Amino acid sequence: MPNATELKEKIISTIESKGPTLPIQIAKETGMNTIFSSAFLSELYNEKKIKMSHLRVGSSPVYFIEGQEPQLEKFANYLKSKEKEAFQILKENKFLEDSKLQPAIRVALREIKDFAIPFKKDEEIFWKFFTISDEEIRNLIEKPEEEIKKKKEIISQEKKEKIIEKNEQEESEKKTLDIFDKEPPKKKESVKKVTKKTTNKTKKTNTKRDENFFNKIKEHLANQKIEIIDIINFKNDEAKIKIKKENTEELLFVFNKKKITEKEILKANKEASETGLKYTILSFGEITKKLNDFINAIKNLSEIGKIN
Repeated sequence: MPNATELKEKIISTIESKGPTLPIQIAKETGMNTIFSSAFLSELYNEKKIKMSHLRVGSSPVYFIEGQEPQLEKFANYLKSKEKEAFQILKENKFLEDSKLQPAIRVALREIKDFAIPFKKDEEIFWKFFTISDEEIRNLIEKPEEEIKKKKEIISQEKKEKIIEKNEQEESEKKTLDIFDKEPPKKKESVKKVTKKTTNKTKKTNTKRDENFFNKIKEHLANQKIEIIDIINFKNDEAKIKIKKENTEELLFVFNKKKITEKEILKANKEASETGLKYTILSFGEITKKLNDFINAIKNLSEIGKIN
């Protein structure tokens, strides 16, 4: 069997020719078992001769050499569902502003460290796709800013022209007033701007509310030592999350309301039964006495039959 130095050289040569590689593939190339190949890969990583991915294929990382980072994209299929969604959104948009994203996507971006690179601009956090250069990002960000500046200048000029036109019209109306000094009819004030401001304010309020809702869920689960495996759905004051509780996977349904009814329980039961998983329901208040009595009543129920 080759000595350690020769094996390490062969491992590096294999990664250079094949690209990002798993320990099991190294084991096949070197004739070692997976445990030994993993040990040699770990040594090479500690010696900073190779790099290791954050993502896992099963329980194994992917090993690669500096410069092979773009080839990691072929392993993106092994990401969890919400992480894969965040990957696709970032890839399509090239960069994203953190504060404008849904809480679930913000969490997922922080998990896909191989593909989402954070950076700051004007104290705001942004994410760029890992294959996009810093120069391209600067051009993508600065170009819209220049376009916005030009649009503002055009709008400003149009406003000036409208003011001049309005003043000329008012001057003309004054000249045509009759001897009784009738006041010119009052013009209706435009409510378009107010509506726009209200819409923007509502959007910011909804985003903040969703973020607070999600943070409360995370804090509660952390206190209960419950692990979040995947965020399946998060919208309309409802969250559907896959969790691990006492080494068992379950579905968690969270309703952002003070009271839950039979409707929420039936909905959760239907969706959980489709996956074959047990489920837990959380809300921000107590269930009604009537509903609690009903749940207790059916706990020991063996069967409901019909007399023919």
